[in-house]
Amino acid sequence: MGLFDVHAHLTHPRIAADVAAICARARAAGVTTIITNGLNPEDNEAALALSRLEPMVKPAFGLYPVDAVLNEMHAMGSDYPRDGGPFTADEGIAWVRDHVGEGLAVGEIGLDGHWVPEALWPRQEEVFRELVRIAIDADKPIIVHTRRRERRALEILRELGATRVDWHCFGGKVKLAREIAEAGHYLSIPANARRSESFTRMIETLPRDRVLLETDCPYLGPDREKANEPANVRGTAEYAAELWKVPLAEVEARMAESFERLFGVAP
Repeated sequence: MGLFDVHAHLTHPRIAADVAAICARARAAGVTTIITNGLNPEDNEAALALSRLEPMVKPAFGLYPVDAVLNEMHAMGSDYPRDGGPFTADEGIAWVRDHVGEGLAVGEIGLDGHWVPEALWPRQEEVFRELVRIAIDADKPIIVHTRRRERRALEILRELGATRVDWHCFGGKVKLAREIAEAGHYLSIPANARRSESFTRMIETLPRDRVLLETDCPYLGPDREKANEPANVRGTAEYAAELWKVPLAEVEARMAESFERLFGVAP
């Protein structure tokens, strides 16, 4: 068993051309599994294609909560810095349903109250609910994105009975993070943890068997000036070892066990 990155975006234009070298550096750092998360049908297709070329890459298929209502946002005059896609939310849901068996997880999906106007929150929730149901029916874990709607996302997950859940890059209060962990969910910590008081507190105070590693690459790296990449999860594991005052090998073993519990396979 090795290190892992439960939330990467290897299809991102900033790093897609360098994926072979990125994977080589990840292997050199002890990483054996990278889960690259899709944002919409086009990105899901790219994640699936990449997983067929790079054995260490596993795809997760989702519909980013902004993408779920992006066309409607642009029709309302939103200044979100990306064009709407040539797909509807229903088409995005259908893509995930049709391909869910080929992915390791359903993600990223969730609720976003930062970019999405409140008038579109009910539709965003409808999409989230449907995608959660697809994951539960397929017995797949869920990778959740939330921004300013963390409490509501937890309410919906509890209502639907979702238990195999990882909250990626959790931006809410640490107290709520502890409640999420107590519900049996996991929280993955990005590679910028050393410069984040919130993520440091999460590593220090969350149950150690509920903590996972991620990068959200190319974002949230240890160096703001450089594109993040999966090799950097090693630095987060080393930071956890420092905070927990245990050997790195113990952190790696504990987190590998947590990964296997959630995803059903060893990293």
